[in-house]
Amino acid sequence: MSRDATNRDTTPAKDTTPAKDTTTSSSGPVRGRRARSRAIDWDALRLAAREVCARAYAPYSHFSVGAAALADDGRILTGCNVENAAYGVVLCAECGVVSQLHATGGGSLIALAYVGAEGQPLTPCGRCRQLLWEQGGPGLQLDTADGIKTMAELLPYAFDVDDLGTPPPTKARRSRT
Repeated sequence: MSRDATNRDTTPAKDTTPAKDTTTSSSGPVRGRRARSRAIDWDALRLAAREVCARAYAPYSHFSVGAAALADDGRILTGCNVENAAYGVVLCAECGVVSQLHATGGGSLIALAYVGAEGQPLTPCGRCRQLLWEQGGPGLQLDTADGIKTMAELLPYAFDVDDLGTPPPTKARRSRT
């Protein structure tokens, strides 16, 4: 395993989650979508996040953010923050990723790198953790300053469709025509 100056693992990791409907995190078993066996190239995700971060629109906070995610079909999706003078309508980088996920065919997220202007790993805010939970579930892996973490670790008591008492929405993949 190689480490960078901040002692983060820089070796591309593989998703080694067992292929069954319940996954396990450091906090125990979690409900989840079927696990994926796709290898995760963390270096490529970090690079894509840094590149899109340079396109962020942050004239008020001067805090640029970029995100890059791997979809379950292998697509790399990116997004950057877009600020507005009315601070409450700011779009976080994760919003861009989720929008691109659905605009390019749907599916679900399996890994996400999220960085600031200097390339440092960041952790999503609470609102975005909830957004990411619905698009990737408890097994979604995130690159953090403390290493790779799952959504179950970052949002242990997530509110999801099971809490609504209604059937989950269908995630039909739309054709890309």
